[in-house]
Order: sequence, then C-alpha cells, then structure tokens
Amino acid sequence: MRLRILGCSGGIGVGLRTTSLLLDDDTLIDAGTGLGDLHLDEMAALRNIFITHSHLDHLAGLPLLLDSVFERISTPITLYSQPETIVAIKKHLFNWTIWPDFTCLPSEDSGVLRLVEMSPGETLELGDRRIEMIPVNHSVPAVGYRIESQGRSIAFSGDTTTNDTLWSALNNHASLDVLIVEAAFLNRDLEVSRNAYHYTAEQLGADLRKLHHQPEIYITHAKPGAEDKIFAECQAAVEDRELQLLTHGQLFHL
Repeated sequence: MRLRILGCSGGIGVGLRTTSLLLDDDTLIDAGTGLGDLHLDEMAALRNIFITHSHLDHLAGLPLLLDSVFERISTPITLYSQPETIVAIKKHLFNWTIWPDFTCLPSEDSGVLRLVEMSPGETLELGDRRIEMIPVNHSVPAVGYRIESQGRSIAFSGDTTTNDTLWSALNNHASLDVLIVEAAFLNRDLEVSRNAYHYTAEQLGADLRKLHHQPEIYITHAKPGAEDKIFAECQAAVEDRELQLLTHGQLFHL
C-alpha cells in the first residue's frame, strides 16, 4: 500500500494545495486542488474517489479532473461518500450551472462519474485494501477513513474537531501504523475553531489521549502562513507523542 500526499494545506498559495491523497495508483481520498499536480495519464488511471465531506477545499479539483479525462477512460470513476455529501455534490456542483453533470456525460448511459452512497461504519473492500468510513464532528456531515492492507493501516481524520467517534473506531482495531489528523487553527483562535468545527492544537492534544495506539502522527490542514506556529503548539500540547508536519509530495509505503 502506497499513499502519496498531493495536497494537505488549509488553503492555497505558492506551493500550497488543498486536501487530496493518492492511494496506490487508482484511488483518491478527497479531491482538493492537490490532484491538479497529477499527469493526465495518472488522472486517467483513477478508478475510485472517497470524499470526506462537501466543502470546496476537498472537492475543488473534481470537476476539472473529470473534464480532463472523460475522453480518455472507458469505465466510469466511482465516487464514494455518505448520502448527505452525494446530495450536496449533485445539487451544488454537477448541476449544469456550476459545472456539467458528468454522471451523464459523455452520454446518458455512459457517464464518466458514478456516485455510490456509503454509510459511516461501513467497510469497503477494494482488492486487498479495506477502507472503513468513520463518522467525525464537523460543520457539515463528515467522515474520516481507515485503510488497511496486508496487516498495515493508515487513518485520515478528514476535517473534524473534538469527538469520540474517530478515536473509538480506531481503538476497535488491534493496531494503527500512521495517523493523519487535522489541526487547522492556533490556540488563540479557539472561538473561530469552535464555530468552524476544526481542531486547535490544545483540542487535538486532549483528544489524542483517547487513542490507545502509538502510530506515527502527521498534522495536516493548517491555515496558510500559520503552519509552523500551529505545529509548535501541537508539539507543546502532545508531549508524550512524536508528531510530524505533513508535507506536499510526501510518500508513505506500508
């Protein structure tokens, strides 16, 4: 199992891309602006996309991806997400006003995109990979994912704040090798963080005490320009664990 970080920023700017993770060669976790760094043949090789929630920074690359490859692929790309997110995608994105509906392009009976509902708590098997959808706490219905293959596992929180569901689901398994978890705001921005349903460093530090495993932990989704300060606050809040800052282009081989 290989995971490539295409984008992991809370915003855009030179060298910054929003959330998108490439699992092996055929699967995306989220479809933010980071997927724009893929070559066309890499885009055409995609078969699956798992979306955490409906916010634009996790979807912005999807319409242009489909527009770029719909003449290059013979089988549709399947997008998995919870029902509320699929409703939002159909209503607000592929609605012929913001963007054409690629579920019925290039023709009604052979759309390049297939939308499949997945329920929180459900696990989907793709070859030797098991992808579990985990409910989290965000301002819109949102999930994280745990991916396991050949006894190794990696989890991604998506966007969330203080919760029990993520940690309980991870603790239900015997092990966890890598955890990618968000921390979007500085501690001084606690009120903004609460309103936006994102972690500050102190909130994340409190929740990490709920995790029974000792994975490698990578911090993602920091606001542009505040990355180093947020990470330093995370280190101060989590003194008993080693943390690393997730970076664009980083590769994980498990």
